[in-house]
Amino acid sequence: MDVLELARNVVTTEIEALESMAKRLDADFCKAIEIIHGVRGRVVVVGMGKSGIIGRKIAATMASTGTPSFFVHPGEAFHGDLGMIRPSDVALMISNSGETEELIRLLPFMKYQKNPVIAMTGKRDSTLARYADVVLDVSVEREACNNNLAPTSSTTATLVMGDALAVVLSTLKGFQPEDFARFHPGGSLGRKLLTTVADVMHSGDLPVCEVGAGFKDVLHTITRGRLGLAIVMDGAVLQGVITDGDIRRAFEGSETPLDLTASEIMTKQPLTTIASERFGVAEEKMREAKVNSLIVLDEQNTLMGVLQIFDLGDQKVSS
Repeated sequence: MDVLELARNVVTTEIEALESMAKRLDADFCKAIEIIHGVRGRVVVVGMGKSGIIGRKIAATMASTGTPSFFVHPGEAFHGDLGMIRPSDVALMISNSGETEELIRLLPFMKYQKNPVIAMTGKRDSTLARYADVVLDVSVEREACNNNLAPTSSTTATLVMGDALAVVLSTLKGFQPEDFARFHPGGSLGRKLLTTVADVMHSGDLPVCEVGAGFKDVLHTITRGRLGLAIVMDGAVLQGVITDGDIRRAFEGSETPLDLTASEIMTKQPLTTIASERFGVAEEKMREAKVNSLIVLDEQNTLMGVLQIFDLGDQKVSS
């Protein structure tokens, strides 16, 4: 048995299912977007078994990207959870067969409340599909399971269709990284998006030296600051920065490195950021330039501090 070949067949089968589904996307998808985008209420996702697991993920993705949504278990719905569904909500009902008993039993209630129903199913002629206002076709030619039984390709197709809905809706709403961060304040991504440079930069007694400072003074400044650099100033004006790399280059490029001044050692026009910038943006700037630090200025180009790429992990301001 070739284990890797079997695994590749699973992946290939599911990719082919997704490619086929992408080609089938049509006006029904646009109508589903129009319905969800236009309702005053929330998206109520309903599914049973594996479809329910996928439904929970779809509801969570929608909720975190600007489309109010929650999951209702169809079995629990008949024991009080129907009260969670308002007439202003739209129902996204998931059933590959379109005949799942627990979902079919909910249809009269949806009709009574006049909730729009979007069916996500693999059977366009099923009971669920015939009742629904819109049908999203998630049918697959075969499951990736070796017996063509276990929900594999079909659940992947359903999940991706849900992602397509969530992302298109998010784009239409103009959902921004700041909005995403508000819904994810506890995670590292949320911290990066909500945290500004001013929140984590090193400030206070900064390692500053003047342009005419001698080699020993520069070394003393770097050692005292414990940031691996010295900021070179001409009065209140930033002139450059000296890092350990600049020191090494000075020794390699000069026969008398100890006679050099800060202005002769420094890297001119160092990379900077402003204190009000999001840390995530500043971090990306550091990664692209392959540097570990940025000099922080305010809007008037006044020196404010130093930002280092690992500062977010500490989540504290050094002073």
